[in-house]
Amino acid sequence: METVDIQAVESKLSDVTVTPIPMNVPKNVAPVSVPQTKDVQIPGQSKYTQLLTVIEEMGREVRPTYAGSRSSAERLKRGIVNARILVRECLLETERSARQ
Repeated sequence: METVDIQAVESKLSDVTVTPIPMNVPKNVAPVSVPQTKDVQIPGQSKYTQLLTVIEEMGREVRPTYAGSRSSAERLKRGIVNARILVRECLLETERSARQ
C-alpha cells in the first residue's frame, strides 16, 4: 500500500472552497437518495482506510467533472468535504496514538 503524507493532503484540501447548496425539503419527508457505499461506515475500518477510499472515489470523478458533468462535480465536492473531515480525524487519531 502506498503511503500518503497527511499534512500534504490537508494543506491541499484547505485551499478548496465548497459552496453549500440549500435544499428545500419538507421536514416530514425524507430525502430520496441513491444508495452509495462511500457513506456507509463499516465498523472496525480505520479513518485512514476510509480516507483512502474517499480519495480513490474522488479520483474517478475528476475526468467527468472536467468534461462538464455537473453531477460528478457535486460528488467531487461532497468527496472533498468528506475527505477534509477524515483528514482532521486522522490527525487527531495520530496525535492520540503518539501520546500513548
